[in-house]
Amino acid sequence: MNLPKIELNGLTATVPIVQGAMGIGVSGARLAAAVANEGGIGMISGVNIGYREPDFSNHTFEVNLRALVSEIRKARQLAPKGIIGLNLLVAMNQYQELAKAAVDEGIDLIVSGAGLPLRLPGIVKGSKTRIAPIVSSGKAAEVILKFWNQHFDTTADMVVVEGTEAGGHLGYSPEVLAGPDKPKLLDTVKEVIEAVKPFGEKFKKHIPVIAGGGVFDGSDIAECIRSGADGVQMATRFVATDECDADRAYKEAYVNAKEEDIVIIKSPVGMPGRALNNAFIKRVAECGDDIKGCFSCLKGCNPKVAPYCISKALINAVTGKVDDGLIFVGSNVHRVKEIVPVRELIAELKSEAEAALAGC
Repeated sequence: MNLPKIELNGLTATVPIVQGAMGIGVSGARLAAAVANEGGIGMISGVNIGYREPDFSNHTFEVNLRALVSEIRKARQLAPKGIIGLNLLVAMNQYQELAKAAVDEGIDLIVSGAGLPLRLPGIVKGSKTRIAPIVSSGKAAEVILKFWNQHFDTTADMVVVEGTEAGGHLGYSPEVLAGPDKPKLLDTVKEVIEAVKPFGEKFKKHIPVIAGGGVFDGSDIAECIRSGADGVQMATRFVATDECDADRAYKEAYVNAKEEDIVIIKSPVGMPGRALNNAFIKRVAECGDDIKGCFSCLKGCNPKVAPYCISKALINAVTGKVDDGLIFVGSNVHRVKEIVPVRELIAELKSEAEAALAGC
């Protein structure tokens, strides 16, 4: 049985996989383009995207804008016919400026979470850029889409549901994540589908709902599709690929991870996150980490009280200083066994999912 396609308001992803964005710098132009060339939706992470530039520390705002444009152009050159998206955290201080720059560059899609992207339709107005919020409940989807309807007379082109098993920052309280009755991804997906349906009917279009968080193999993809999802979002699997933009040491940390290495941490901005319990996490837990300089990257982060600089920690990790950095992971990272080309990974996922849908 062939996999369904994701129809995205005039664009078609022939493989129903959205590559989850991973920052800082883990998913850049190279990874996004590789996924897009295989028929999926490739995503660039926009948070502190200029981290490799020599003047990043002194002119962070200007460098990020410059680097974003460069990364989008690079991805487009590598995948001229593929779907390229950008992930921007609502909690970013540069959110509006980066989103506007991406729209001016003709980005296909902007996906936003870590807050409610209530003003996003106004930024993309008059362009062909599609928009998709990331939600963790049907209620959140309803609030966002109702606001977009009332204030902008528009709706989402796609909605991404991130469940409790995702990597990085999570849209749930620590109590929920630690409790015995964590929401199940597919239950939340069904809830979001019902919340989205009235808006699709009003605007006379189908709004794809994408399931993410703990999706690891083809059987998971098939299960999500059977439950009504139009596709899946996957991030962890794409770290262990040749084209992933992170340093080799970062990828090997995934390959070498054990289940007992996975922990839920408290981010400097107060949000829980799933990460590897490496030397950095253990050191911070014992004595903290002095913040020298501040990139002013996230709203709500106070360098005077934060236990460490999340930007510095993420940059250290992505550039190979894994013992001095923060490595976000999904709940199934311990199942990753090797680093492979994106083409090989997607071919494997497609084959597994089609076999599972066919009942093989």
